[in-house]
Amino acid sequence: MNPAQRQRLLMIVTLAAVGLYIADLVLITPLGKLWSERSTRIATLRRQVAEGQALIQRERGLRDRWNHLRTNALPQEPSEAEQRLLRACDEWARSSGAQIVDRMPQWKGDEAAYQMLRCRLETSGSLSSLTQFLQRLEEGPLAVKLDSLQLMSRDPAGRQLTLGLQINGLVLNTPAKP
Repeated sequence: MNPAQRQRLLMIVTLAAVGLYIADLVLITPLGKLWSERSTRIATLRRQVAEGQALIQRERGLRDRWNHLRTNALPQEPSEAEQRLLRACDEWARSSGAQIVDRMPQWKGDEAAYQMLRCRLETSGSLSSLTQFLQRLEEGPLAVKLDSLQLMSRDPAGRQLTLGLQINGLVLNTPAKP
């Protein structure tokens, strides 16, 4: 191969390498990034669509649960809310045979949409009566949630038990009408 042909071949190979490098910089790398970004976005959108479809399928149950909470929430007036929750606790204790030893209501949260009335209860009784008390609390119409539970024995045989509970009652703050 003569030097002119070799020089021409080297020039073609060099131009081809430079062309490939520029094509990589201008086309291949940006298109690869765009492809991966779009793939990520498509995966995110598919997940959101699946979550939306699941939400649509659960709509009826969610609406029923929300309506139950809204209609059975505690009154907005703090004294009425405390009175209603404590009366319900007294009724649950009376019907189950448990005895309320101590109770401490306390307000929690300053959110615009809702507040929680936290109540620390201490009840005593047999295992059966405390179980019935918990069952009435869970099945009752009030919008309350059991946050914590502590069970202690008051005698060596375990016949008298003390149940420490922390329950939260829901108070929905509806906006005042003009």
